[in-house]
Amino acid sequence: MSDDTAAAEQACRLVNVDGTLNLARQSAMAGVRRFIFLSSVKVNGESTQTGNPFRADDTPSPWDAYGASKAEAEQGLGEIAEQTGMEVVIIRPPLVYGPGVKGNFATMMQWLARGVPLPLGSVTHNRRSLVALGNLVDLVRTCLEHPAAANQIFLVSDGEDLSTADLLRRLGRAMGRPTHLLQVPVALLEVGAKLIGKPDFCQRLCGSLQVDMSKTRELLSWVPPIGVDDGLRRTVVRLPC
Repeated sequence: MSDDTAAAEQACRLVNVDGTLNLARQSAMAGVRRFIFLSSVKVNGESTQTGNPFRADDTPSPWDAYGASKAEAEQGLGEIAEQTGMEVVIIRPPLVYGPGVKGNFATMMQWLARGVPLPLGSVTHNRRSLVALGNLVDLVRTCLEHPAAANQIFLVSDGEDLSTADLLRRLGRAMGRPTHLLQVPVALLEVGAKLIGKPDFCQRLCGSLQVDMSKTRELLSWVPPIGVDDGLRRTVVRLPC
């Protein structure tokens, strides 16, 4: 997903656009009544200003090939829905965590498991929306049958947005590990990330990405059944000392 080459763009389109629309057309021909597409919050964009979250009906503004391919698939699904009468439901999750999680979330777990002092104690003013796997599954289950879900776009989260420092502390508690956070100014972290060629990684750690799921709550009467701390406990595996 960090690759911006033409080959990466082609791979995203092959899977996220061509594969999705092919499956949707075959589903409509087979008489499927409702098609649920797990898209991505990357369709909305890559970051938000704290307190100004993405909303489900915002104009798409993807920043990379992955987000653009998801947006293109959403548009194609809308056209198929109009042509065939098959209902389409689009869900745009942010970072999904749960057993077997990979990527940056798994990296944070590895840091905590090793007791590595982390220079992220000052990252307290950002806010990130996350969604536990169990909450995402529960929303999918709701969208399967709820009459108001037809041909709608929904955002989803755990309903509690966390700063990076707060997430690390709560993840450490879930793992039964002490959290060693150093108070390094965010501006210094950003400079360091640029020097080593990883500004995007720093943005994910220090920036905000919030979603407003009021439409999901109001239209579907849906509330996340799993709280953040419970979701973190279900995610972690206790490692030997």
